[in-house]
Amino acid sequence: MPMPSPLPVRNGVGPTRLRVPTSGPWSTVAEYVVARFDHLDADDLYRRFDDGEIVGIDGEPIGRSTELGEHRFVWYYRDLPVEEPVPFHEDILYADDDLVVVDKPHFLPTTPGGRYLRESALVRLRTRLDNPDLTPIHRLDRATAGLVMFSARPETRGAYQSLFEKRRVTKVYEAVSTLPAEWDPATPEIAGRPLPVLYRNHIEARRGELRVVVDDTREPNSETLIEVLGSGVSRSGRAVLHTLLRPHTGRMHQLRVHLAALGIGILGDHWYPVLLPETPDDHSLPLQLLARELEFVDPLSGAERRFATRRTLAEAPTTQD
Repeated sequence: MPMPSPLPVRNGVGPTRLRVPTSGPWSTVAEYVVARFDHLDADDLYRRFDDGEIVGIDGEPIGRSTELGEHRFVWYYRDLPVEEPVPFHEDILYADDDLVVVDKPHFLPTTPGGRYLRESALVRLRTRLDNPDLTPIHRLDRATAGLVMFSARPETRGAYQSLFEKRRVTKVYEAVSTLPAEWDPATPEIAGRPLPVLYRNHIEARRGELRVVVDDTREPNSETLIEVLGSGVSRSGRAVLHTLLRPHTGRMHQLRVHLAALGIGILGDHWYPVLLPETPDDHSLPLQLLARELEFVDPLSGAERRFATRRTLAEAPTTQD
């Protein structure tokens, strides 16, 4: 069970929990926090202790003189930075007392992180639905658009989370890639493999690294079935390949890695196959990856559920070969 927070969600943003060592060169909790965040103004941090903004698990304020070792964790609210608004909006496709299904746009993160706090689907929805208990059951990358499921209340959250843990959710994506030079619609193949392609490899996510690591010497732990929806010319004049993706596992960046490994990296992908320098978001060419369908048997009602995105990929072919 996750450790409950003594502070409520505020303005859609939950409090931050910080682990505090029980011993060390600091005499007080406040001294440790000031040392831990030495890039922040020390006087302002001490002020936050004096004003009762830092609390323990019982919700009681921790003073600047509280000795190290009296608390293993402290909670506080982050100072929210000024954020540039993401100029695209999530659509709520379904909502009941237990489940919310959202059609997320490109460029909007699922949860707060980095420079995005309020400009995330979670914080927007908590505010919009006035529900501080809202929690994502799974996640999409910020660059990916499409379907995301949220739990609306803690009492039934585990039932929906177990669907993903036990791989009882059928997920379908679509992607658009640059058309390979060797593509022949009369004898369609991807990297010399006849369609559909079942691609497997071993993917490992490492702490502190942006991209996953592929190790072809190890037993595969990721699998995707790849079909072709069509090929042709996009609205912008690009020659493109439009694929349908059925992931059988849910590794980090799995679809992006698998298509890149087959020589059909996704249009707009700045991470695979090559990590490009960071640049401002290009709204004219978002990552051409869309979470298209979710299908499962509802663990509460037993009803069959199927949700489909209303979004499309901008670079999908408008004329077919």
